[in-house]
Amino acid sequence: MKFDPTAYGPVVAAILALDGGGERFMPLAEGRCSSPDALKRIQAVSPKVLFPHSRAPEAALSGLYLYFSCREQAHEVAQSIHTPDGAYWHGIVHRQEPDPDNARYWFRQVGSHPVFPELAKMAEAIGLPRHDPQDRWDPFEFIAICDQARRQPDSPLNQLALATQRAEWQLLFDFCARGGSNAF
Repeated sequence: MKFDPTAYGPVVAAILALDGGGERFMPLAEGRCSSPDALKRIQAVSPKVLFPHSRAPEAALSGLYLYFSCREQAHEVAQSIHTPDGAYWHGIVHRQEPDPDNARYWFRQVGSHPVFPELAKMAEAIGLPRHDPQDRWDPFEFIAICDQARRQPDSPLNQLALATQRAEWQLLFDFCARGGSNAF
């Protein structure tokens, strides 16, 4: 299924439309804010206005910043959220930094997140190599895969990691912004 940015309301859909409409491949490492206009629009509105029906508006805000690779802002918001969702966004920020040890710390704080089962299915459909015999999502293995893929930017593994990271973002964003109602 295709991600539907309109499911998050016209303001968020318009912001996402500034760079790929929720389909952008975020870099596995580094990167800079991909849209100064998006950054200005996000900062102009409170999380509760951006995500009025959200179960976790601040967590959704962190994800929106991260989508545009505005990692400093995503990090600032994520570190103020003391929930598994905040820890998850925080872990992704550090995975992309890249700071694998710090990312692993934050994923230990996440525990088993509700998006993991669907993410495992999506990663398998994308073709990402799996190492868990029970087909569970392993965020620590994905940190290692992203680390390896970063060093091989023209490899098939890099493309699989980028596609999986996008699926991860879409699932977690939807979970935070709408409560996991699958907007795609």
